[in-house]
Amino acid sequence: MNILFTNSIGKQKWGGGEKWMVKAAKGLSQRNHNVFLGCKKNSVLMKKAKQEGIKTIPFNIHSDFSPINIHKIKKFLLENKIEVLICNLNKDVRVAGLAGRLAKIPLILARHGIQLCGKKWKHKLSLLKLTDGIITNSQTIKNAYKNYGWFKDDFIKVIYNGIKTNKNIPNYPIKEKLPFIKNRKIILGAGRLSEQKGFIYLIKTAKIAKEHNNDWIFLIAGKGRLKNYLLQEIKKYELENYVKIIGFYENIFPLLKAADVFGLSSLFEGMPNVVMEAMSVAKPVIATDVNGVHELMIDGETGFIVPPKNPQAFYNKLSLLLSNKNLCEKMGKAGRKRIETKFTYEKMIDNLESFLIERLEKEPE
Repeated sequence: MNILFTNSIGKQKWGGGEKWMVKAAKGLSQRNHNVFLGCKKNSVLMKKAKQEGIKTIPFNIHSDFSPINIHKIKKFLLENKIEVLICNLNKDVRVAGLAGRLAKIPLILARHGIQLCGKKWKHKLSLLKLTDGIITNSQTIKNAYKNYGWFKDDFIKVIYNGIKTNKNIPNYPIKEKLPFIKNRKIILGAGRLSEQKGFIYLIKTAKIAKEHNNDWIFLIAGKGRLKNYLLQEIKKYELENYVKIIGFYENIFPLLKAADVFGLSSLFEGMPNVVMEAMSVAKPVIATDVNGVHELMIDGETGFIVPPKNPQAFYNKLSLLLSNKNLCEKMGKAGRKRIETKFTYEKMIDNLESFLIERLEKEPE
């Protein structure tokens, strides 16, 4: 197959959708498909795609309508005989999707790692007219879209994210890198420092822990525009010795391995990759009840699922886990087993490849 992925995310942005796209493009390339990724020139996404050996093409899509970009993408599609076009953001659908229709590409898909489609006429029009279907990573998102009453059941395909497991992760040099931790229990959160990730509620959970004199420390790995605000909140609650923002980690696995519990405090997600990563290194997870979490975790078996914006509920489950080493180990092992049986990288690529082939071979109505 000749395949083009398009993703117009900002130059400095990198998240779950971009990670999935690079993984998917690389996996399909390794199976001898001819794969390209179109994104902003000199972006983080382009850099990471090139590092993985993916062929990239600069498409600087900035708005919902761009005649210049439509013409450029159409020309690329025709010259490279693209059969499958997979678009990331809504503006990718409206620009690249329109180019695909003009070029009469056999299969145009939108990929939604989070709920990108609201109940708006422009979403309905663009998705129904400019794509042949949606790939999403959770049944929760599919169900939400089905409730709009716009799409046939087979218009939306759930393909779960996958991860490569590795049992030979090196130990993280905590005493050297983070000497302030000493022998305290580590609760790790990770992700962009944005409202979506709900780190303010992890900070408020730390406040409760301090009130109970718990010998814990909360680490937040990430970068983003809310850093100064979160630091102000940490200072306001006098939590400088309880919460540390430690920056972005290119390879988070050694840090995950060093933690006692991983905490997801998000207000919304698709299928959270970082929870998969924590489970893959046998760490118990406490996660807020958002989107695909229930499909990824088993509440009470691989960790605990708590309501969003509820620091007390989060604290209660942390207290239960961190006071019971055997329970931590049991839940961590159950999480790793679940990843190895249901959420592997190979299974994700298998499902994606077979779906694309099936759709291309399907006779038009």
